[in-house]
Order: sequence, then structure tokens, then C-alpha cells
Amino acid sequence: MCGIAGIISAKPNNEKLQQMLILQQHRGPDHTGNYVDSGYCALGHNRLSIIDLSEKANQPFTENSGRYHLSFNGEIYNYLELKQELKAHYSFKTNSDTEVLIAAYVVWGKSCLNKLNGMFAFAIWDSYEKKLFAARDRFGVKPFFYSEENRELYFSSEIKAIKSVIERNHPNEKVWANYFAYGSYGMPSETFNDEILQLPGGHSLEYQEENLKIDKWYDFEKNLSKHSEILSFGEAKKSYSEILSDSISLRFRADVPIGFNISGGVDSSLLLALVNRLHDKKNIRAYTFFTGDENYDELPWVEKMIERTQNPLTKVKIQPTDVIENAQFLSNIQDEPYAGLPTLAYATLFEAANKDGVRVLLDGQGMDEQWAGYDYYQTPGNSAIIQGIGKKSPFRLKALNKEFRNLAEKPVYPKPFDNHLQNLQYRDLFYTKIPRALRFNDRISMAYSTELREPFLDYRMVEFAFAQPKEYKISNGIQKYLIRQILKEIAPKDLSYAPKRPLQTPQREWLGKELKDFTEENLEKLRYSKASHWFNFEEMQKEWKNYKAGDNQSSFHIWQWINAGLLIGN
Repeated sequence: MCGIAGIISAKPNNEKLQQMLILQQHRGPDHTGNYVDSGYCALGHNRLSIIDLSEKANQPFTENSGRYHLSFNGEIYNYLELKQELKAHYSFKTNSDTEVLIAAYVVWGKSCLNKLNGMFAFAIWDSYEKKLFAARDRFGVKPFFYSEENRELYFSSEIKAIKSVIERNHPNEKVWANYFAYGSYGMPSETFNDEILQLPGGHSLEYQEENLKIDKWYDFEKNLSKHSEILSFGEAKKSYSEILSDSISLRFRADVPIGFNISGGVDSSLLLALVNRLHDKKNIRAYTFFTGDENYDELPWVEKMIERTQNPLTKVKIQPTDVIENAQFLSNIQDEPYAGLPTLAYATLFEAANKDGVRVLLDGQGMDEQWAGYDYYQTPGNSAIIQGIGKKSPFRLKALNKEFRNLAEKPVYPKPFDNHLQNLQYRDLFYTKIPRALRFNDRISMAYSTELREPFLDYRMVEFAFAQPKEYKISNGIQKYLIRQILKEIAPKDLSYAPKRPLQTPQREWLGKELKDFTEENLEKLRYSKASHWFNFEEMQKEWKNYKAGDNQSSFHIWQWINAGLLIGN
């Protein structure tokens, strides 16, 4: 896991490149390198050493002919298999997945992308044709941001790196308005900054002679045709179990210690059980957080699971003071709004792992979207992007000034399938739930120089699960049905039927009580911020007063204002 950066320009400024690399050094503290093609390109890299820890694998990496130069963030999990295919065509000098990636490009060109099983964002400079080729993995696990200014192209792994070197720096007011009005975090190519875009997951980019071209290389809908045959439930369970086991095995390829994050739900139970079925994995350390509030904590479930497997367990307690101490730091890391106290709590697991010398963590992201695990998948007409409790809207439009509010436009998402369930799943995979979670998770894991791997987002699993009949996903009101049947065979029954528990922290209570002063301080910051004209502060104060008086079924609007204060109120 690393950071990438680059400047394509007739006069690539190496000082600017170094500035970009310094700002994202937390992504790769083990080595910082650069390659300069004078008059055309400056390519940089921050390295977090995970596979082949030798200096030979440092980046930017130049392949044998000297033509291609690579800066790569991520992991190619099937690099050993690809290396066997490539050996007849390329002479390897390292044991890294980095060299396998550049060799694959040399031998197969752009079509190499379809052979990669991994998470990646990379840039390859062709020093002969003076051309940049970049690509992002299928679901956008790893980030790629870019900006064009003054006939130059800038790209990096983090927004802050680009913001530091471009002249223009304006908020994307429409994206911000949609965030406050609809809970949207932007469409796949958007950021909260007007001048900075992101390459969508499953897309590639080419840049030559100031011409930018973006292509979609991953066709999810087309790939589903491989699963057009309807399998019996038993056959589907067997096939999926095999892919699942292989996915976890691939993600244990590393030359550094590995651990995993765990909660009390079905997905974590399955991850724990499968990790411990693999050879030599029983001493893998698990990490979980708790708050001491039994209404939210999943610790009893976690301890029950761990009691069976005996994995070492690190329990991190979250307190209101932790929010006060860390909220600004994580806002700076995120560069954009994030999801509140659960994200803050989750970040402490990476901090703990870093202190333990664990460089890689696995977690269970992705199962709910594959197997229809959210409540609204069963409720026609209710497809909320933001979940809370009660029926009241989590948004407070009256707290926005009319002119700013009018910029908001309810996002419309594609519906490529002939049924409501798959269209919702598709939206969550490519536009809402998964992009949002991956963004938060990449930035907080990298803040502590720790790699996060998502075994349940292996594209083979996602495609297979998505294509299965509805009754394999939801049966008699039981969601993630096939997954629960797999888990029932390898874990206690009460764990396989653990309910979905989306609320993990006492955010609603803390914001109005223990964190009341912290909340008011950040609301006040908005009054004197460059975005003060966005808000109707009289209405905001009414809402805050109501919240403190007990109207707190949803705390999302309060967190939105706090988050804005942290990001733009300084």
C-alpha cells in the first residue's frame, strides 16, 4: 500500500512533486522516490513495504528495457500466478507484485487489467511515446485523483497533495449542497473540490500531448453473463464457498504481519471462521472497538466468537475525549466529509495495529451489497442512502440558505437491471455505500501507515453473488441467506443468525451531552467560515436546541454541520 503522485508538463516541477509526496508520506513511510523525464513527466512514490521488502522493489519502478516507469498503489493478489504466465516473456529481478504488474503491461498492454485480481491505482509513463497510462481497480478500492491546470496534469492518491500545488482551490458547491440535502458524497468522478476529479473505479486514463482520454475497462453487467446458468442452492453454496476461501487465501500473501478487524455480525463471524480454517492462521490478531454502552457495543458477540477460536484480541475503548482529540486530525486526513463517530472509532483500530507492528488488516466490507443485507432491500419504496432510526428525515434543508439549497439536485442512479433489488444493489456497489466506505477506510488506514484488505470484495465473489436468484439472498425474511447457511456449518448457530446492527456508537447521545461543547464550537466555526453564506444560522440553532431537548432520532444533520466546521471552518 502506497501513495502515488505525478506531474505531466513541459516543465515538470520537481519541487511541487516533492511537496505532494511529503503531504501523503503517511501512505508510505518506508521509501520516497521519483523519476523525471525532463520536459515531459515527474513521477513520484511513497512506499509502504508489504511484499518483497528489498530496495530492489522500490518505486517508481523501471522495467528491463527502460521504456516504462511505474508508480503503483495497492496489491495484485494473484501476482504469483501471473508471474508464472509471464516468465517466458519477461526476466524478473524482484519478488514483488510491482514488477509483475509492469511486466503484465509490457506483455499484454491495457488488456492486462482483466487479468488482475487486486486493489490498485497506478500510473505508467511511456518514455518513448511520452504518454501516461493510469488505471483504477474494479470497485475503486484504491484512490486516484487528478486535475488539469495551465496545460499540465497533476495526479495523486490524496486530494490534499493536488490542492497544495494548483492555483485554483474552490469547493464544489453543488456536491456540498447535495451532501447536506440528500446525504450524497458525489458521483463517481466528483470530489468536494471544484478543480479536482477522481478516476472512477473500473476506469483507465490516458494522457498525451495535453489530450486526456478516459475509458471504462470493467464491464460489470457484461461479466454477469458468465453466471447466467441457474445453479441449485447447494451448487451455488459450494461454488461461492470455494471462491470465498480462495479470496481469503490470496489476501494472506504478505511479507509482514497480518491481522483483522472484527465486529459482532455475520460478516465478521464468517471472516473469523475462514481465517482460522486456513493453515497456520490461529495466532492472527483481531481488533475491535467498544464504548461501554451496551445499547451499541458488539463486544459480547465478539468475545463469544473469539472464545471459540482463541485468536489474540485487542479491544480498543472509545470515549468522548477521543472524539475531541482526533476529529480534526481525521478531517484533515479525509479531505472531505466522513461518516461520523463510527469512522473515528474504526480509525483507532488501525492506530492500535500500527503500534503492534501489524502492517495489514482484513475486514468484512462488501457482503451486504452482494447478498442484500440492508433492511431497505426488503422494503419497497424505501431505498435510503443514509440509515438512521425513526421516520423523520436525517436532513435539515431549512438550515441551508435558499440560494445554496437550490443548487442541490437529487442524484439519479442508473437502473440497468429489470428488477428493483438488483438495481438497489448496483447503486450501492458503484455509487453510494461501497464507494463511500472505501473512501473513508482507505484514508483512515493510510493515516496510520496500515494496509486494509477487503477479501469480500474479490470481483469473482461480487459477480457470482449479484447474479444469484433473489431467494438465495433473502429467504422468508432472512437476509444474506446463503451466507448464513455457509456460516452455520463452521460457526455456532446463534452467530450465523446474528442480526444486522448498523448503529455502532452512541453518536446521538454523545453529540448532545458529553460532546455538547465540541458540537457548539464547530457550529460556531461555520459562522466565520468562507462557507457561512451557505447556512441559515437561525434555523440551525433551532434544530440544535430541539436536538438537545430530545429530538435526536437522527444525528446525521448535526454531524454534517460539525464535519463542515472541521473542514472549512479553520
